[in-house]
Amino acid sequence: MPDEYPTAAAPGPGPARGAAPTAGPAPGADPVVADASADPTAVFAAFCEAALWPGLGRTTAARLPAAGITRPEHVDVGRLGTVEGVNGPRARRLADSFRAAAGTYAVVELLVAADLPARLARGATERLGPTAAEALRADPWMLLTATEAEIGQADRFARRRGLHRDDSRRGPAVLTHLLGRAATRAGDTAGPVDAVLQAAGREGVADPRQALDAALDDGRIIAVGDRIALERYAMAEQSIADGIERLLATAEPLRAGAPRVRRRPDDDADDADADADGSPATAGPPPTALMFDDEDAEDDDPPSGGHRASGAEQAGGDGRAGGDGGPAGMSGAVDADAPAGATGATGDDPVGSLDEVQLAAARAALESGVSVLTGGPGTGKSRTVAAVVRLAWAADAEVALAAPTGRAAKRLEELCGAPASTLHRLLGAQGRGGGFARGEHNPIDADLVVVDEASMLDAELAAALLDACAEGTHLMFVGDPAQLPSIGPGQVLTDLLESGEIPVTELRRLYRQVDGGAIAMLAAAVRGGELPPPPPGPGREVVVVPSSSSGEAAHRTVQLVTDSIPRALGIPVADIQVVTPVHAGPAGTGALNAALKRVLNPGAGAVSGFDVGDRVVATANHIDVGFANGEIGTVVAAGERGALRVAFPGGVVEVPAGILGDLRHGWAVTVHRAQGSEWPAVVAVFPPEAGRMLTRPLIYTALTRAATHLSIVAVNGPAVRQAVRNAGGRRRLTSLAALLAGEVAGELTEDDEDPDDEENLDDENPDGQDRNGQSLAGRHVGGRHLDGRDPRREGLRSGAGVKGG
Repeated sequence: MPDEYPTAAAPGPGPARGAAPTAGPAPGADPVVADASADPTAVFAAFCEAALWPGLGRTTAARLPAAGITRPEHVDVGRLGTVEGVNGPRARRLADSFRAAAGTYAVVELLVAADLPARLARGATERLGPTAAEALRADPWMLLTATEAEIGQADRFARRRGLHRDDSRRGPAVLTHLLGRAATRAGDTAGPVDAVLQAAGREGVADPRQALDAALDDGRIIAVGDRIALERYAMAEQSIADGIERLLATAEPLRAGAPRVRRRPDDDADDADADADGSPATAGPPPTALMFDDEDAEDDDPPSGGHRASGAEQAGGDGRAGGDGGPAGMSGAVDADAPAGATGATGDDPVGSLDEVQLAAARAALESGVSVLTGGPGTGKSRTVAAVVRLAWAADAEVALAAPTGRAAKRLEELCGAPASTLHRLLGAQGRGGGFARGEHNPIDADLVVVDEASMLDAELAAALLDACAEGTHLMFVGDPAQLPSIGPGQVLTDLLESGEIPVTELRRLYRQVDGGAIAMLAAAVRGGELPPPPPGPGREVVVVPSSSSGEAAHRTVQLVTDSIPRALGIPVADIQVVTPVHAGPAGTGALNAALKRVLNPGAGAVSGFDVGDRVVATANHIDVGFANGEIGTVVAAGERGALRVAFPGGVVEVPAGILGDLRHGWAVTVHRAQGSEWPAVVAVFPPEAGRMLTRPLIYTALTRAATHLSIVAVNGPAVRQAVRNAGGRRRLTSLAALLAGEVAGELTEDDEDPDDEENLDDENPDGQDRNGQSLAGRHVGGRHLDGRDPRREGLRSGAGVKGG
């Protein structure tokens, strides 16, 4: 487990005796030292090597000195035109982009003068804008909050400006940095007050409590109960809690003939205006009939907050429907022994293939403003979602379908027979980090919003989603909490499941017994902490390939992908995906992709390291271009001006040369990157380099990426088995559960701290569990009925500043 609040590896020296806190260079500081600049040639070289010049690739950057371009004053169209491989139009573009990056260049000058890496300038200008250099001169400690700099680096930078560690601005900056680092490294959105203060003390903050008071006063840190959080995450989780409260209070059951109560700020907005933001259209209904019993429906009450249905509770312990015991208001429940592989409604009966528990999930989705459907592979989540969509259509409701990844959205679209999109596209993402077009004043035009793969939702994306749901909208989350948590900070699905505030239906009965049955059974066992041997049989659906070393594992992986699986099972290479926990090492993504490219698509990498036919994966969101982080595609052609045409799940897009750095080869991807996607065949590699990264959620996520065939390549089988037996990775710390339970952001509760809290945060826990067996983020608050908004929250409810992408 990573240490969320470790002492910096190389802290700067302590404050000089007698030095007073100042807003600028300390009294007595040498102004020449504070204002001295670095060698212009070194600054220019660092700027180019850090890839901070938009549109300038590494190859062209290496050719600049030969053309006499080694300082900023050398950059002009004439000289750029003499660089090998640069024509006139590109020379003009490069000159323009260099001038546009003047703010970033100014930051690089400061960093190089302090002997710090130039790459930090990117974060500084993204957070502080084009005047970042002026901001850093005025307050050098902003380097901690605006970049990925470590505390020792910020201390060095401040000393260059004549400041010392007793500067009053350092303490709040250190606290902000510690919380931000915990968010980046561990996914926490909040931290225990005492643990954070003690960590700040170890970093040389003389009075951590005073520093916290200052950070609370200026709003950069917000208290929630006995935890503190960065403003961005506290606002995001407050927005989620308020949005759920609002939808629970305003949504009316979706039934035939019932009026829609969805309310928007401007009901007279033209459809053309709604389409102008690039958001996909909502799904329209097919010609089917409603399956509610109108006679009984009027007497039914919607599910109350906190209701949780499960296979054991609703189906007599074995998941079977009990004859005529379906939920009132819906008909058509059948025996749970429905034909295996049924994934949707049968004929004109949307609920004809559902058991009683699945019917309960459908009813919750249509009658409650917010609901959650969860369960492992093969339990019928897909057919339940398809039935919900058809029932909503039959009630003349508009439906929007979305998932975090392109492949998951495509699968949802095929399942429901209606358009689906990535969540970023549904929200109208405005480029990389540019916010969303959809929001409180331009909500999603749908009565029901279904979000699949909800375990991938981080706090800020979930906040943007809730803000974009108009009053009266029904929001259905579908996901599997046994998978890895989101890449971004937060654990939204887990917090919702444990809150006791919304209806939750957990599907437990395993239906998939053909075409994926062995994979589903293996996944169910892993979910429960067991790793049995693959079942015998001629289908070879699950195959274990033991290896003696990482090198052998890599060799066997290439053999499986390029020969064994296509030849023995008839699955084409295009439908086979390799997943591994690590990037580095012989069985990491880097080495595996290089080995697979040599066999599958040999070439020198004609365009930025890529050739036509290469499989690529996106490592950043570029919704404005046409792809999202994690989407996998194939290079189909070279474009103009160094661009590539790539076929992604949403279609062929032209990727400009300037952002090709956000693509990697994608025959092998990390398990985290694969989450939310599914392939006909998957080769899951577990090398020893994974070490403590091997957890039950990671292994479970890797195995469940396969639809019809799974090959497991393991170097250390006992280590994998032991990882499955353990409960899983460390529990994330958040504020969402407390906010859902009625806690108010902005109020600090002075509770006695558990003496083990600091140890829990600083020491690695081999069990992957909290030492006291629970977490405040997992408190159960049962049965609280949400009637309306809490006026105490209004000041923190706005989603402004919550960015996506």
